[in-house]
Amino acid sequence: MTIYKKLTIALLTAALSLPVFALNLDQAINALSQAKASGLVGEQEDGYLGVIKNESNASEIAQLINQARKQEYQKVSAESNVPLNEVEVRAGTKAQEKTPAGQFIKQQGQWKRKL
Repeated sequence: MTIYKKLTIALLTAALSLPVFALNLDQAINALSQAKASGLVGEQEDGYLGVIKNESNASEIAQLINQARKQEYQKVSAESNVPLNEVEVRAGTKAQEKTPAGQFIKQQGQWKRKL
């Protein structure tokens, strides 16, 4: 087997294996409720998810959801002529209010189980 064929097979194998390990946004959305219930991620005051325990794929879930949230917040900010940080804080307040008892919220820099 030539070096070219070996390299092609190695690159193809690597490319096909990458999606197995990476989540997409839909998968992150589907995994979010379980991650919250397990205490891996929680809602912060700034409108974004925070990682409480960096286990399983908590960081990836938070990153993907936060990217989508930021895009939506930017859209709302532009359409309503409200500063982005204000949109983020309003969304954070609503998200924390909607968080069920027993799940985590971050207030004044501290993670707390919502009562």
